[in-house]
Formats: sequence, C-alpha cells, structure tokens
Amino acid sequence: MSKVAVIGAGSWGTALSIVLSDNGHDVRLWTHRKEQADMINNQHVNENYLKVNLPENIKAYDDLHSAIDDVKAIILVVPTKAIREVSQQLNRLLKKKITIIHATKGIEPESLKRVSQMISEELDSYSYEDIVVLSGPSHAEEVGKRLPTTVTVSSLDSSNAKLAQDLFINESFRVYTSPDVVGIELGGALKNIIALGAGISDGLGYGDNAKAALITRGLAEITRLGTSLGANPLTFLGLPGVGDLIVTCTSVHSRNWRAGNLLGKGHKLDEVLDQMGMVVEGVRTAKAAYQFAEDQEIEMPITAGIYQILFENKYPREVVEQLMSRNKREEMDDLAELIGGNYSK
Repeated sequence: MSKVAVIGAGSWGTALSIVLSDNGHDVRLWTHRKEQADMINNQHVNENYLKVNLPENIKAYDDLHSAIDDVKAIILVVPTKAIREVSQQLNRLLKKKITIIHATKGIEPESLKRVSQMISEELDSYSYEDIVVLSGPSHAEEVGKRLPTTVTVSSLDSSNAKLAQDLFINESFRVYTSPDVVGIELGGALKNIIALGAGISDGLGYGDNAKAALITRGLAEITRLGTSLGANPLTFLGLPGVGDLIVTCTSVHSRNWRAGNLLGKGHKLDEVLDQMGMVVEGVRTAKAAYQFAEDQEIEMPITAGIYQILFENKYPREVVEQLMSRNKREEMDDLAELIGGNYSK
C-alpha cells in the first residue's frame, strides 16, 4: 500500500491515522513534540488526545522532513492558525509534487480565506485547484473506535479527490466525493459557530426547542454566507453541511459545544479556553465570519450574537432576548436560500 504522512497528532489527526492504518497504509504521524512521538511509538497511545490503542504500523515523527520522505500523500490536520506556518515548512522540504489533503475546519480572520486557499498561497508548486478537503460529521472519538462514519472529499481536480477517497474508504469510514470545495470548507468551518451557540443554549438550560431552532436558523446563516462566496446551496443540505451541524451541535464530544456550554454557565472566554486545553476553532471562525458579514452586509444574527458574547462580554441571556425580539418576518424567504432563491432580509 502507500506511504502517507499525517501532519498533526491531535485527536482528529490520530483518528485519521487509524483509518489509514486499517487500510494497510504505512502511516507517518508528525508532531512537533518529541515526548508525544515517543509515547506513540513506545506505548502505542496518544492519551492526551484520543483514548484508544493505536495500531503498531502508525509511526510518529517529530522531524517533518523524515515524516514526509517518499510519501504518496500528505494529510494536513493542524489548527487553522498553524496552517500557514506548517505549509511554509512543507514548501521548503517538498522535492516533488504529491497529493495534499487537509482535514482542518476553520477560516482565517480578517481575510476569510479558506484552508485550501491558505495552503496553496504558501506552496510554490501548488495551485488552489490541487488541494483536497476532507470534511463531514466525524467525531474523532468515534472514528478512533471504528464506529460507522461518513465524510466527503472535494477538489477541483477530480483525480485528486478520487485518490483521497481510495485512501480512506473502508467498511467503517465511508467517503463520498463532491466538486464543491467552497461549500465543503465553509460548511465545516461555520458550523462551529452554531455549535458554540448550541452549547450556550444548553448551558443556559433552554432545552431542545431552543436548540432545534438554533440549528435550523444557523443553517440558514451558513447558507447565506456560503452562497455569497460561491458555494452550491445544496451542499449545505449534505454531510458537510446539515450533517456536520447536527453532530457538532448535539454531542458532548464536540469541543465547540463544550466551550459554549461553559460560556452559557457563566464562565469567561479565557477561562473556558484554558480549561478546554485544545483548540476551539469556532472562536476564531466567529470573529472572521462576523467581520466579513458586517463588511458585506450579510445578515447573520446568531453569529453576531455569539461574537458579542465572545468578544464584547455581552451576557448570553441578553443575546437570546435580542434574537427572540427581532422583527417579524416570513420564514419561506429564508428557506428559499437553501435552494438558491430569494435573499431578501
């Protein structure tokens, strides 16, 4: 089978390494921490991130050059804030063009650049069309236990998407392909904002009615912003859209839901992030989406409310009251957005 490098040994990178290992690939898992690499190689666990036993054919490296030597594909699974730095390192090390797949769900503040755009800007030999994205409803904890999971891969180069599909697909990890890179990436990133909101709602004790409304209205916001950037609205009705939205908004496995839950219970953002101990992508994404929506005059009231809680110290209950007292409107105007119709406010 193939030699594959997974760059990023967090929970999701570790889970994807297990999938690749089950498919018989020679997996090189890179971390910048030597002690973590030693633990994976000697004890076959990555206990700070994923509490499962790891297959012995997953080999950890703390040297990036060694990790990517003679591999067929690179899977980038580092936090959004590290994408440019790691891509710059890869740019210096890569001697030939190989398939690059990313599985990071986030966008860059200020620019609203998607991860595939960030990667291609830092790699001299790659264009945006070369990059593959993997996304969908997929908690690392469940993937690591080989529970049934379904995701989507997308690239403007269909041969690269097919290669990614072949690398990952097996009896517990089903992989679809899609040509809508914009929609796949934005669905995976923007749902984290709504998951923060779902956690806040649960932290406030508002119940299932409120959360169902939040998820549904959140989908309208995701679609509104996504289609403004060229996404196919139907993508948001698929796995990387409503599928990922449901799983991230309703599970204790979701770090964005957990962070929101703590916020809803009255904890401050700095305290929450310290307690989480892992990256909460929805925080950065909320800032990026809010700024872009303001600049482009795109209506995203839930995102705006979450931004106010995160960065303006507004009380969650006050934001809920603000959302519930908005002007009356016709729901069908919003539902039309899901099929590319009327975008009136």
